[in-house]
Parts: sequence; C-alpha cells; structure tokens
Amino acid sequence: MFFLLSKTLGAMLLPVNFLIGIGVLGAILLSTRWAACGRKLLAASVLLLALGGFSPVGKLLILPLEQRFPAWDASRGAPDGIVVLGGAIDPDLSAAHDRPILGRSGDRIVAAALLARQYPNARIVYSGGNADLIGDVSAKEADYALSMLEDLGVAKERLSADRLSRNTVENAEFAKAVAKPREGELWLLVTSAYHMPRSIGLFRKAGFKVEAYPVDWRASKSSMFSFFSIAIEGLELTHIALREWIGLAAYRLAGKTDQFFPGRDQK
Repeated sequence: MFFLLSKTLGAMLLPVNFLIGIGVLGAILLSTRWAACGRKLLAASVLLLALGGFSPVGKLLILPLEQRFPAWDASRGAPDGIVVLGGAIDPDLSAAHDRPILGRSGDRIVAAALLARQYPNARIVYSGGNADLIGDVSAKEADYALSMLEDLGVAKERLSADRLSRNTVENAEFAKAVAKPREGELWLLVTSAYHMPRSIGLFRKAGFKVEAYPVDWRASKSSMFSFFSIAIEGLELTHIALREWIGLAAYRLAGKTDQFFPGRDQK
C-alpha cells in the first residue's frame, strides 16, 4: 500500500506536478464563471514555476540534505561490504537497448567500482529492482548493474544482488536479507548525498548498521546563491530536493524511520 500511494498520490503532490496541475486547472476555469479564481491559479503556477526554475531555491533546499553526512573517512578501516542503492541505471532503457544505460545518478556505479578496487576483499551488494507501477517490470536494474560492474573489473563472486526492491524501504530490508551482515562487520552505504539521510534512517530501522558513503552531489556552498539560466535545471534540482523533504516527512509519519532528519551522530 505504501508503494502504491507513493506512486499515485505522492507523485501528484510533487511540487512541479502540483504546480502544473493547478496551472491547467486555472486555464480551464478561465472560460467559466470562476474565471477570477482561474487567473489567480494560473498566475501562481507560472510565478512559482519560474521561482523554482531560475532562482537558487533548489540549491538552498538540497544543500542541508547533502551536507548531513560528510564524505566517508577511509581511516576508519577497510569495509567488509558495500551496499549500493539502485537509481544509477534505467532498467527499461537498458532492456530496450540490451546494455546498461546510466542515468543522472551514475556516480553510484562509478563509486562502487572504485571502492571494489580499493578494497579487494569487500563484498558488493547492489539493491535495485524496477520501480514502475504499471507495465513490464521484468527488467531489473540490479542485473544490468552487476553486468556493468563485472565489465569494470569486479569479480563475479564478490557481487550479490537484491532484484526485488522498488523503493528505499525495500532497499534496506532486502539488502539486509542478501548481505546477512554479521556483528562487528563494517558496511558502507553508497547513494546520492541528497538521498543519504532518508536511506540511513531506513537502514537503521531495518537493523542494518551501515556507514554513509555519499556520492553524486548536486550543489555546493560556493554557488548556492547563483541563479539558473536554464529553467529546467533549476526545476530538476527543486523537484529532487522537495521530493526528499516530502519523503522524509512521509516516512517518519508512516513509522518507517525513527527520526525525521537522520544524522551521523544519531542512532
């Protein structure tokens, strides 16, 4: 049920979708007796989309997420295992072209390959199935990810996969079942920096102790107040950031995590 709601109601409430929706509603109302309301909705939609598209609001929203967990300190010792969360590969496009197709979060795959080379005794667990609500879900991201990691030089016997997870809740639960971590082992969690707080919260709830290895940063302090010249870039960043904040709230309210904004020093 949680997955279904996140793909339906949750998708409709995402800021960009919502603003486009009220803009369309406003345009429809222009030809009715509620034209005044329609003009207000249409104006609000355009103004807020422009704000999200051109202003630094997306950077200001995503920076606290990305800075919540610092880069991993290698002096802590060699990890016993590495969990890589899905989202780096588009399974449907990969199936269509019969080869792994990297998306915007491809840094997760690159980081996994580099860590595998740096720590040759560490096990690698890739967690990612197919998050489509409808249609053919037979293409599994983990299959293409493991194939790519092998091509990048990671030995097949070091690789394991969770092919069933569709969201981060299932990532935590299913990755733990595949990894079977032992007491005292050190496991790293590789995912996008903005996604790390929610992911760590869910892994803690699942009883899988991991340390954050953030990658795929989208903003920096040095450029946090600069404006975008192309609106789609700002809208994408705003969309990603607000989706994470909404996800943090929804997962906490649903009891999926124990803290609203998990941090490094929390347990």
